[in-house]
Amino acid sequence: MTSVNSAALRMVFLGALVALAQVLFGAGGAQAQVTAFKQAVAEAAAQDRDIAAFYRDNNYEPLWTGRSGQDRRRRAALFDAIASADDHGLPAERYDADALMQQLKAADSSRALGLAEVAMSRTFLKFAREMQTGVLVPSRVDSGIKRQVPYRERVSYLSGFQKSNPGGFFRALPPQNTEYTRLMKEKLRLERLLARGGWGARVPSDTLKPGESGAAVVALRNRLIAMGFLRRSATQTYDEQMLQAVQQFQLAHGLTPDGVAGAGTMAEVNTSVQDRLKSVIVAMERERWMNQPRGKRHILVNLTDFNARILDNDHVTFETRAVVGKNQGDRRSPEFSDQMEFMVINPTWHVPRSIAVKEYLPMMKRNRNAAGHLRLYDRRGRQVSRSSINFNAYNASNFPYAIKQPPSQRNALGLVKFMFPNQYNIYLHDTPSKSLFDHEKRDYSHGCIRLQKPFEFAYALLARQESDPEGFFHSVLNTGNETRVPLKQPVPVHIIYRTAFTKAKGPTQYRRDVYGRDARIWSALEKAGVSLRAVQG
Repeated sequence: MTSVNSAALRMVFLGALVALAQVLFGAGGAQAQVTAFKQAVAEAAAQDRDIAAFYRDNNYEPLWTGRSGQDRRRRAALFDAIASADDHGLPAERYDADALMQQLKAADSSRALGLAEVAMSRTFLKFAREMQTGVLVPSRVDSGIKRQVPYRERVSYLSGFQKSNPGGFFRALPPQNTEYTRLMKEKLRLERLLARGGWGARVPSDTLKPGESGAAVVALRNRLIAMGFLRRSATQTYDEQMLQAVQQFQLAHGLTPDGVAGAGTMAEVNTSVQDRLKSVIVAMERERWMNQPRGKRHILVNLTDFNARILDNDHVTFETRAVVGKNQGDRRSPEFSDQMEFMVINPTWHVPRSIAVKEYLPMMKRNRNAAGHLRLYDRRGRQVSRSSINFNAYNASNFPYAIKQPPSQRNALGLVKFMFPNQYNIYLHDTPSKSLFDHEKRDYSHGCIRLQKPFEFAYALLARQESDPEGFFHSVLNTGNETRVPLKQPVPVHIIYRTAFTKAKGPTQYRRDVYGRDARIWSALEKAGVSLRAVQG
C-alpha cells in the first residue's frame, strides 16, 4: 500500500471516529458509552470510504448482525443470493460464504460482531455490483469493447438494501430481460448435459454428404439426436431426415443451410458442450454490462451474426444481413451504444485519414491518377488538381489533403448512410459491393456496418414520421443532392457481440468468435474464479 493510500485511510478512519464521537456524546456534554460494537464497525469500515459513509450516516447501527427479524431476513437473503452465484455464471468462491458464516458463528464478543458486520457489507457490495453489472471491466479485456457499463454508486446498494425487501432486492439485481432469462435456462440445460457426458463421441470425419453411410454417419446421427435436431432414428445412411436435421443445425449456427456437413458445419457439430457453456456464460456477463433499458424501439447489430435488426417492444420488426469490420488490426468493429439521430441520402464519402494515408496515398505515389473517383481538397476546402501535387513529397504524417468521394451509385457508402455520431466514426450504410452479402462470413469493412437492405431500413425508420416513407425517400434520392434527414425520434443503436444468443422460439443460436473477443472474456472470467460445473437432474 502506498503512503498516499495509507494517509487517506488514516484520514477516513479519524473522520469516522470523530463522527462516532459526535453521535455518542450528547449536546449537554454528558458522556455516552462507546460500545465495542460501534468502535469495531468504525475501525473496519474506515478501510472503505463508501462503507464508512453508510455506517456514519446510520449511527453505526447494524444492518446484518442485529437481533430483529429484518436483520435475520437480510442475513438469510445474502447467503441465499450467494448460493445462486453459480447459476448466474459468477465466481461463487470469490464471495466465500463459508468463511463469512464461520466469522458470524465465531463472533463471541461485541467487537467480533462489529467486525463481522462490516465483513458482510463488504461481501454484499462485491456480490451486488457483480451480479448487476458484471465481474469484468470490458475495456480491460479487449480494447474493441467500448461499452459504458451502467455502474451504480456503491453506497446506494447499502442504502437501497436497507429500505428494501431483502429477497426482492437481490432478485432485481441481474438483467430483467427475457434474453438473460433464456440464457440462464440454456446454461442449466448444458450443465445437465455435461453431467451426462455431453453429446457423445465426435464425428470422425471432415465432411459428409447426403447418401453416404458408415460409422461417421452414425456418429453424426447420434450427435444430432443428442443436440435435439433429429428425432431418434436407427438409420445408418445420410437420408432426407438427416439432411433436414443438418439444415436446422446450420440455421442455428449461422451457416449456409445446404444440408451438407462440410468442414465448417462439422467443426460446429464437433464443438463440445463445455465450449458452448463458456459462450453462454460469457453472453450472460455481457448482458450484465448492458443492464439498463435499451429503448422500446432500438437497433441491434450483432457482429458475430452479421445481422442488423430493428426491435419494437422486444419484437424484431425488420432485419437485414450486414457486413462488419474485417478481423484485422484497427478494422474490427467496436462494441458500443449510441443514438441514431439522422440519415444522409446521397452521401459524400469523407475518406477517413487512416484510409487516405495507408491505402490511397501509396497508390497515388505510384500513379497520380489512381482511384480517379476520389477528389482532393486543401485545408481551406478548395478542390485541388492532382497534376499540381507531388505525392512523393508526402508521407502518412504530413499529407495535407482531405480525400472525398461525391454522391453517386459508385460511392463507397452507397446511396444512404445512417448516423449516430460517435468518436469511433462508425455508422451504418449502403454499399455498391452487393455480392459480399452472399458470403456466410461477412467481415470485410473498415469498421462501419454495411446493410444489404438499406432502402428498406430507411423506410422502416421513416415510417414513424412520414405518411409515405418510401415515396419521401425516393423523392429526396432522385435529386442527387446530399441531404440530411433528421429522425424526429432518435433511435438507440446497440452494436453487440454475442456468440450465444436466443430467440423467442427455437434452439439457442451459436456463432463463431470472429474477433476472438469471447475467448479473451472467458479467460478473464476464469482467472476471476468462474468455472464450469455439471449438475444432476
